[in-house]
Amino acid sequence: MSEPSPSSTLPRPRARLYADADLTAGTIVLEGGQAHYLKNVLRLPAGAVVALFNARDGEIAAEIAAYSKTRVEFAAKGRLRAAAKPASDVWLVFAPIKRAHLEYQIEKATELGAAALWPVTTRRTNVERVNLERLRAIATEAAEQSERLDVPEILPPATFERALANWPAGRQLLVCDESGGGEALAASLAKEDLAKPWAILTGPEGGFAPEEFAVLRKCAFVRFVGLGPRVLRADTAALAALAVFQSLGPDAARPPRFENN
Repeated sequence: MSEPSPSSTLPRPRARLYADADLTAGTIVLEGGQAHYLKNVLRLPAGAVVALFNARDGEIAAEIAAYSKTRVEFAAKGRLRAAAKPASDVWLVFAPIKRAHLEYQIEKATELGAAALWPVTTRRTNVERVNLERLRAIATEAAEQSERLDVPEILPPATFERALANWPAGRQLLVCDESGGGEALAASLAKEDLAKPWAILTGPEGGFAPEEFAVLRKCAFVRFVGLGPRVLRADTAALAALAVFQSLGPDAARPPRFENN
């Protein structure tokens, strides 16, 4: 596929969709819900141009060539962006919370560039089931809106004990300590290499149990951090921590991407 020149006359894409298909092929096919969305929700006609993206192939402009009952066929028109490795590698590890707050957290964590989202059940977690397919759909929509090239991985739920026992080597863990025992997050991060793999852990509505804090203090990869003098909701704490991390890490050094007028 040829790269579009600066004088390209490609129409502005009328939608942006994640596509786990080979975007380097001349013809691309999407099926199921995405075809329904383009045809019956957006009502885009044949000939309309949309942007398709994934982390493997980058982002392309593609023209709707034809619809069938359950699929849509595209003709690739040119590359908009090449694939690029995310600037920062930070996971959000969180105790599941009530559905509305959880869905908001997933959406905003995706916008803030979290590389992976990992639900971990703690002693005081009150949510019994997490709908992973729903979380993936929310993360995908947020990636489409925020112009990410990748969609964060939704890791399978784990218990607090199992997550720590199988913690990936080399990934540092920032524990948001609602008890007030942690160093201020910004001050703590100023001493660290944020280009390395990191994760942020937040607890449930009731906070971490004392015995969980005791286990965390024994882990060499853990850093306890604080988020200020006020008591934050679980979803607020997660997003505040991510925002501070991204404002100080390598993600902040990348220029913003603006749409061409």
